[in-house]
Order: sequence, then C-alpha cells, then structure tokens
Amino acid sequence: MLAPLGAAAAAGVGFWSMLSGMGSGRFDPHDIHAPAVNRRVPDFMLPSQAPGTGFSSQQLAAQQAPVLVNFFASWCIPCVLEAQTLVGLAHTLPIWGIAYKDHADNAAGFVKRTGTPYARLAADGDGLSAIDWGVSGVPESFLVLPGGLIRWHVAGPLTQDNISGGLMPALRGAGR
Repeated sequence: MLAPLGAAAAAGVGFWSMLSGMGSGRFDPHDIHAPAVNRRVPDFMLPSQAPGTGFSSQQLAAQQAPVLVNFFASWCIPCVLEAQTLVGLAHTLPIWGIAYKDHADNAAGFVKRTGTPYARLAADGDGLSAIDWGVSGVPESFLVLPGGLIRWHVAGPLTQDNISGGLMPALRGAGR
C-alpha cells in the first residue's frame, strides 16, 4: 500500500523540480538532448524531391561553406509557420531540405506554396535517414560545417529568437 504512495510522492517531487527549474530558467521544456551536435553527419543518400535535387552525406560534407539542413513535411503545421523564416534565411545561408515521410506530390506542392528556400531538396520517404540524424519530429534543422560536422541543432520551427541566439553564434564560431 505504501508503494503507490511513494511513487506518487516521487512524481510530485519531480514535477515540482521541473516547474521550479522553468521559473528560474534552468529548465527549458522545448530543449531536447541533441546527441548529433559535434558529430559527423550520418551516411545517407536520398533521392530527389521535386522541384529540387537529392543529395548524399558525401555531397553535404564536400561543401566549402556551412549548410543548414532542414527536415520538414507538408502535413506539419509548424513547418508552415517556419517557411517564411526559411525563405528569408536562404539569402544568408544555403538551406538543403529533406521532406520527411511525405508523399512526393504533397511535398512539392508545399514547397511551391510556401516559397522555395532550398538549394537542394531530397525525400526521406521511409524516415530512416531522419532516425540516423536523431530527428524526433519535424521541423528540425541542423547546421553542418564543411567536412560534415554538425555544429548546431534545433528541434522545432526556426524563429528569429533561435536564429539570433543559436544559429548565428554557431556560424560566427565557425568563422562565418
């Protein structure tokens, strides 16, 4: 009889700790553990997604400048919200898109409707490449440095806050 009471007390303490951490700024519920940061991009080769051209890990690593890799889907509401941000960011940084578990026609229509920020566009129809990247859901973006090192990652839509507070400092740290 004491076991359920002990479990409820432990859950209550954990919940209180999380709430107090949010209040003091030590805990961000949107922050996920990003094991991909400071690792090499996983090996992959993805086919083209219209209207773009597919790409591989070797092509990504061979770039002479940083590239932002953005996983998105036509059925993803936050992806719609970040679309205009991506279009604006494409003037500063090359963006390579990966359509995650999407029908080719739907992804092509999404890109045409929201603008085309992608210099390259690939399809990850079965989602297996996303698993290798550590994607937990769309949208997610990864800053990849020349040589294929992942320097920065955000789970969720790109916003002016995470661009100015995370992406741009990571770019400056990479010498750009």
